[in-house]
Amino acid sequence: MTSGGLRSAAVLVPVFRDDTGKLRVVLIVRADDGGLHGGQIGLPGGRPEPADADLRETALREAEEEIGLTREVVEVLVELPPVETRATGFRAHPFLARIPGHQSWRLQETEVVGVLTPTVETLTDPAVRATLPFTSLRHPEPLEVDGIDLDGHVLWGMTLRILDDLLPRLVVGEWEI
Repeated sequence: MTSGGLRSAAVLVPVFRDDTGKLRVVLIVRADDGGLHGGQIGLPGGRPEPADADLRETALREAEEEIGLTREVVEVLVELPPVETRATGFRAHPFLARIPGHQSWRLQETEVVGVLTPTVETLTDPAVRATLPFTSLRHPEPLEVDGIDLDGHVLWGMTLRILDDLLPRLVVGEWEI
């Protein structure tokens, strides 16, 4: 699917409350040789396949394939506004989803090398935002990006833009999580 020259993609934004009641977001660390987004922190997701009924199904399928998050435990709460990136030519359709805590992750190792579950509190703290160097196989020369350091990985770009729009709404309790 393309729209306005941009390729469609869908991502799941899984959130859960930990044992202390803190709200957390599930992020993935993409393999460095993982194509356009290699080495980046992202959300589970990808491009639609012919068997996907719609973009919601794409997001659910990709989350199951990439991190083993089965659709039976996912409650999609809302489709969020799409986010575009001209740099890589995508229009990503994010879907906010509530999941239970205590998930066991099963990584698709050719694409995903880790799962991070930072708190919403951490991600919304202005003190953690900085101009940071990002490097990967695709970007061997450091790119200076607006981002957040998470365990030595840089959260930036489209994923950060999706979260910047979503997190304030989570903080004020727009959805019951």
